[in-house]
Amino acid sequence: MMRTLMTQRFVVLFISLFMLSSPLHAAEVDLQQLVNDVHKQFASHNEGKNPDYIPALAAVDSDLFAISIVTADGKKYSAGDKDHSFSIQSIAKAFNLAALMNQQGDQVVVDKIGVNATGLPFSSIMAIELNEERSVNPLVNAGAIATVSLIKAKNAKQKWNIIESNLENFTGTDLKVQKNIYKSETDTNVKNQSIARLLSNYGRLYDDIEVSVDLYTRMCSVGVNTEELAIMGATYANAGINPMTKKEAVKAENVPKLLAVMATSGLYDDSGLWLYKVGLPAKSGVGGGIIAVMPGKYGIAAFSPPVDAAGNSVRAQLAIEEIAKRLKANVFQ
Repeated sequence: MMRTLMTQRFVVLFISLFMLSSPLHAAEVDLQQLVNDVHKQFASHNEGKNPDYIPALAAVDSDLFAISIVTADGKKYSAGDKDHSFSIQSIAKAFNLAALMNQQGDQVVVDKIGVNATGLPFSSIMAIELNEERSVNPLVNAGAIATVSLIKAKNAKQKWNIIESNLENFTGTDLKVQKNIYKSETDTNVKNQSIARLLSNYGRLYDDIEVSVDLYTRMCSVGVNTEELAIMGATYANAGINPMTKKEAVKAENVPKLLAVMATSGLYDDSGLWLYKVGLPAKSGVGGGIIAVMPGKYGIAAFSPPVDAAGNSVRAQLAIEEIAKRLKANVFQ
């Protein structure tokens, strides 16, 4: 536990210091030209494949590709299929965690979920058995289901309203569940049900098993586009204030902790490789989206359905890596 806290505090301190640093300012670069150029650079890239363990995701057009940047002061730049709505999937984990922190503070995450990276796939059952903390991290399935279970509400309907309203506070738009994705995931979420039952067995699930898995599945099925995702990232970049609505989505003091978790676990078991190459807190989803945050500056989002073996969009990774390189956006630089 002491090592966990020391690691977490180090990453929080590092990101907090970075927010005071001076990477290349967006004003010095034509961001619209940048997203246009990067989109053109990777438009024909065809590595990876749509995930087939969720049939509805396998059916999504693999040629779809979009990039968006939204600055902390609300300027928007996009290229490609920016209006296409896709399922948010695991990206929602990094924002539902904010809802829990808003409601119960940040210590509950350490005490009842954990903040260490598992080093194993996001849906790993072995990770639960190997670690005494069990759920280990809020950005893998076990920790995310535990996060959903922890949110206090009178009933499942009220809890869903909290989850949905929280996501909408970050996008500043009305969001809808993609029913075909929700049904497809519900029909195939046996593993997540097993994860929830195992957590319950160890006393690390805090609400009804079926309700927790259903709400988690519904949350992952919410539809967003890249511009909405970039606004979510820009909200973290803007110390928790949505740059479009000017409303607080999360308390400023919690943002460095949220970014720290994203930095250590945002791209599943390839999180270390991502941080090594790109150096930005980020979160991916098997729906093909990736969001990255330049603290104090902007949010970057990209979408392309084909993913790699770890479940991360191949083209979205390449696009954000290239943008970060051109903007000299790296917390270690």
